[in-house]
Amino acid sequence: METKLLAFVGCLNREAPYFQGARGKGLVVYCFDEQTLEAELICETEGVDNPTFLSVSKDGRRVYANSEVFVWGEGLVTAFAFDRERAELQHINMRPSMGSITAHNMVTRDGSKLLVANYAMGDGGPDQSLVVYGIREDGGLTEPLASVMHHGSGPNKERQERSHAHSFTEMVQGNIAIACDLGLDQLISYGIGDDGGLERLSEVAMPQGSGPRHLALDPKGRFGFVTNELDSTISSLRLDATNGQMELLDTQLAVPADARAYNHCADIQISPDGRFVYASNRGHDSIVIHAVDQDSGMLSLVGHVPCGGATPRKITLTPSGNTLLSANQNGDCIAIFRRDAESGMLRDTGRTIEVGTPMCIKFAVCPA
Repeated sequence: METKLLAFVGCLNREAPYFQGARGKGLVVYCFDEQTLEAELICETEGVDNPTFLSVSKDGRRVYANSEVFVWGEGLVTAFAFDRERAELQHINMRPSMGSITAHNMVTRDGSKLLVANYAMGDGGPDQSLVVYGIREDGGLTEPLASVMHHGSGPNKERQERSHAHSFTEMVQGNIAIACDLGLDQLISYGIGDDGGLERLSEVAMPQGSGPRHLALDPKGRFGFVTNELDSTISSLRLDATNGQMELLDTQLAVPADARAYNHCADIQISPDGRFVYASNRGHDSIVIHAVDQDSGMLSLVGHVPCGGATPRKITLTPSGNTLLSANQNGDCIAIFRRDAESGMLRDTGRTIEVGTPMCIKFAVCPA
């Protein structure tokens, strides 16, 4: 398997009251050698504000970066072309996100659309929770094809005063996507039409006050696994790819019980074989590992590993599944772990990529 990968890193470069400093330059690209763990800086650009989440096309030639800026009533999504030969990121175009605090995006599996989730704070502006854009032949974004607004609130008066869509993830089989709404304690599934239209299919109630954030999908599409930010738990669900139905199966702690008061879960990833899930804990500053029962989808704790820094936000597995990288936002580093495929455990290699306030990492194969 190819050991050299492109690593695209989004870094915080504008202050926000809910982040602890902004020491990054924006969007950074490395060539990462999975065998030697060496990371070679290829290029970087300051031409994007607070790219806290990004997606990359399968060939690594297109990058889509959200701008999450606190004072803006509407975020941005910027499309870049990555030119490996010239070692540069080239701006294609940008679109307003139709909502504030733009939190998540995903290129659909057929490469034709970009799905965007807006966390949203306050009132005013377009205030759309979910947005669909088309992707042009040149990699640029079309005008929005569709959008929806969620309504409601949850029991946590401080964090669930309104809807807060935190992610929008297409199912493995395609054509259906699931939104995690932290403010509503709900997962909501939508059918995606050829024209980008969204049809609400189903919803499932998550534990009250849990605050669902990010979703990882079993490679076979049978199960989904959710980090619940507010109560530091991980839930598993059974998924039906034919109609978007979801069934809550299990919820387990992501940290020891005495750490729940000061911890907030962030990202979640699943191993290529679907046997283990990994989630990042901000506050406890750890990565939790759970084994997945392949018949029932139930979770069992394997262990916790220190994140190698502070405030692990996005964690990412390499395509081989042999290596996990943790973007330690307040540690100004990306820590590198080797993964044991049999036990699921992680080993800190002691190697890091030093970079200011890393928020998100995405991989693509590095061309020769």
